[in-house]
Amino acid sequence: MNTAEAKRVLEAALICSPQPLPVRDMRVLFQDELGADTLKTLLLDLQNEWAHRGVELVSVASGWRFQSRPELREFLDRLHPEKPPRYSRAVLETLAIIAYRQPVTRGDIEDIRGVTVNSLIIKQLEDRGWIEVIGHRETVGRPSLFATTRQFLDDLGIDSLDQLPVSDDPQQRADLLASLTRAEDGQADLPIDGQAESLADTTPSESIPSDIPGGEDPPATQAPQ
Repeated sequence: MNTAEAKRVLEAALICSPQPLPVRDMRVLFQDELGADTLKTLLLDLQNEWAHRGVELVSVASGWRFQSRPELREFLDRLHPEKPPRYSRAVLETLAIIAYRQPVTRGDIEDIRGVTVNSLIIKQLEDRGWIEVIGHRETVGRPSLFATTRQFLDDLGIDSLDQLPVSDDPQQRADLLASLTRAEDGQADLPIDGQAESLADTTPSESIPSDIPGGEDPPATQAPQ
């Protein structure tokens, strides 16, 4: 199979795949006749060929995918207009702490934010597929260690945590994550319903250390790990 035909096969597979396509799956397309290095060269060629189109080929944590360009989002949104999601400051701060400090326990998050983390926030992030338990800290109670997932990276459109926006301002970190999690396909939006919103006060608290800005969760008699 020549290079042009191989690129056609790759292009069709990528366009038709509902999920990012990893290189190992691409090798199956060619019955392992093409190695990883050759496939990556073909992918870069395809990327260049689509450079001036409305759709781009990008590499994310789970593989490669075609997606619309960010600058066209406002036009595409007209086809399916949706009310912009509202985000709880507590959710964004919790996500930012996990993303930038992982792995962390619930107790670590509470120490940084200065308030108890409501269980609903952790559940929302887990249900969204953005965080997961990757182990337990060997201490009293063996608290769960939380980290972000490949799905989180995919929804942000990045390959690795090294590509997270760099900022020394903790509040800016949460705001950056808020903007990044609005993926073109809308799958990354994290709307907070009335019940959840009532559980997270967005007013900054003076008791919260300067490392992470306000966003107080409801008081609790005990701060479980």
